[in-house]
Amino acid sequence: MPQQGLHIRPAFFSSPPFCSKPIWDTTEGMPLARSLSVTSLSGLEEWDEEFELEDAVLFEIAWEVANKVGGIYTVIQTKARMTAEEWGENYFLVGPYVESNVRTQVELIEPTNPVLKRTIDKMNSSGCKVYFGRWLIEGSPYVVLIDVSFTAWSLDRWKSELWKLCAIGVPWFDREANDAVLFGFLTAWLLGEYAAQSEEPPHIVAHFHEWLAGLGLVLCRERQLPVATIFTTHATLLGRYLCAGNVDFYNNLAEFNVDKEAGDRQIYHRYCLERAAAHCTHVFTTVSQITAIEAEHLLKRKPDIVTPNGLNVKKFSAMHEFQNLHAQSKNRIQEFVRGHFYGNLDFNLDKCLFLFIAGRYEFSNKGADIFLEALARLNYLLRVNHSDVTVIAFFIMPARTNNFNVETLKGQAVRKQLWDTAQTVKDRFGKKLYESLLVGQLPDVSKILDKEDFTIMKRAIFATQRQCQPPVCTHNMLEDSSDPILNCVRRIGLFNSSADRVKIIFHPEFLSSTSPLLPMDYEEFVRGCHLGVFPSYYEPWGYTPAECTVMGIPSISTNLSGFGCFMEEHIADPSAYGIYILDRRYKDVDESCNQLTSFLFQFCKQSRRQRIIQRNRTERLSDLLDWRYLGRYYIAARHMALAKAFPDTYIYEPHEPSPTSGFRYPRPASVPPSPALSRHSSPHHSEVEDNEEDERYDEDLEAEKDRANIRQPYNMPVKGKAVLGANGSGTDEAAVKN
Repeated sequence: MPQQGLHIRPAFFSSPPFCSKPIWDTTEGMPLARSLSVTSLSGLEEWDEEFELEDAVLFEIAWEVANKVGGIYTVIQTKARMTAEEWGENYFLVGPYVESNVRTQVELIEPTNPVLKRTIDKMNSSGCKVYFGRWLIEGSPYVVLIDVSFTAWSLDRWKSELWKLCAIGVPWFDREANDAVLFGFLTAWLLGEYAAQSEEPPHIVAHFHEWLAGLGLVLCRERQLPVATIFTTHATLLGRYLCAGNVDFYNNLAEFNVDKEAGDRQIYHRYCLERAAAHCTHVFTTVSQITAIEAEHLLKRKPDIVTPNGLNVKKFSAMHEFQNLHAQSKNRIQEFVRGHFYGNLDFNLDKCLFLFIAGRYEFSNKGADIFLEALARLNYLLRVNHSDVTVIAFFIMPARTNNFNVETLKGQAVRKQLWDTAQTVKDRFGKKLYESLLVGQLPDVSKILDKEDFTIMKRAIFATQRQCQPPVCTHNMLEDSSDPILNCVRRIGLFNSSADRVKIIFHPEFLSSTSPLLPMDYEEFVRGCHLGVFPSYYEPWGYTPAECTVMGIPSISTNLSGFGCFMEEHIADPSAYGIYILDRRYKDVDESCNQLTSFLFQFCKQSRRQRIIQRNRTERLSDLLDWRYLGRYYIAARHMALAKAFPDTYIYEPHEPSPTSGFRYPRPASVPPSPALSRHSSPHHSEVEDNEEDERYDEDLEAEKDRANIRQPYNMPVKGKAVLGANGSGTDEAAVKN
């Protein structure tokens, strides 16, 4: 066996010994179909054939099944209910067995499918450890969990086989890649054994997510298993590494020497696994158009269909309900701010706007650099325009810390002490007022508060005096001097001084409702903010702005994120609906920063009523992000894979979609919330003007018009024949017959 990790023969330019063509050759049996457009949710091609799913079975395979690592966990978890409704008892998720996760998330049971039971029994008797159960999430899908560590004794043998088949060598020191090899061979074993145990030739669909699961797909194709395969890349490996290195990524996509770049970053073996999976699969998908362009250049295959990520949207029966939740959560954030800025609370909290950015601590990729620069420019604009609006920007990005900042904890203690003091004085005041009224006398206000009361209040006021400015960071950072956010704050000079209209709070830890500092979970915190800012440079999809949208919180995204591109295509005027799209694709950094500053400044000029109108509009867009709508792309991908793998049973004929198919949200019919287009030049206006604007804006009428622009949710077929129409809707013939 060749020495692994030192010499890796290029996997994509030589044929393995078992066939006359490389296994990634797509010239026969797997034509690269034109990528389906995401110009509209109803723009899917028309299906002429009925798809009988009764004898088909779906395996969805990912390293993040019941194992939270990143965003793929959210995709699979939220999509499971919809997929389980469609496939019923024939849907199985496949992932790694992690004991700590299984104890809290999975109910282990005996397999209900007799073929799968025989498959698992056979594998367990052959030296594997395979578990079956229900994942305790919405939809309660079945899960097959494979203990990769139990079969680690086969690692060298399987790596040798991988080299012989595909000329991909995996170095011994890359534990993640070693896990991918074990997981890949075991999943291929599972699918092959299931096919062997079936009494009749089965129609198996196997959907693989990301490179960690991709080797199983390659082995299925090499072993010619009766499996229709789908491979979804949520972000290319090489793309992540290149952007992390601060390269001019999108302007040089066509110029990269992909083999050299992967080799220079010591991920060539991982890159080979990902590229092999992309080329072997029947149907190749990505999560957004921007990632599709990236995959076409880096993985050298154009995706067949784009499958955007969705969420399970819980609608409120009345529009004011989510507005009430916003007010409640905002009050909790205000309590934290009162403590954090004690002694320097010289701004009006009722005219204070809460902005936030959250996610992995990737300073440039997530756009924290451009956000900080825009905040400095916004601070200048607010000061020279003598604005009474104060902006507090939260940075929720986990970094290395050793504990809470003492000054931050002290602030919350002082706030609580002041509250207790006020309650004590109020109780004493109330008792004296009550006794005075009992005897039929109006109280003498000058006597109702005695010296002791004044002494208590004076001591409380003296306790709030502060000799330093409120801290920027809530924790003690282990690498304070080299931290990118703190160094940028030092450069722009935003130190939470009284003269600044923009304040910064860096919370280098994920939010938790059990925190002694800011006891809120992430969802509650987002609801309490006014604007989410996500000016990402590299964001294949972007769940953070999507989560803001379904909670009715406006957000800023970019045309380099999948979410931003998706919204730009579906909404005629995104900013009117609280979706601001920052141009980072065709503008340089300084121009993008100026545009972001303009967005922020215009948002600060909105009146409270304009923000309420905008939140109502933002919340109505949640239908666009519901899996009930976006799930139809996954349905199309599965049908496409079945047609390619089993052409005698399923037929798929691609059509060019009509240029008029689909829909876009139009511009709102009523007055837009942007102050630039409004008659009001400042947030302050009279009640008379409010009454005039009421006549021009009818919330219920506008909501009805928006609802007319989006089709009703797709009703998932549980079993039987499903016909996928041109608009992505389906009918369940079995249900009709029954």
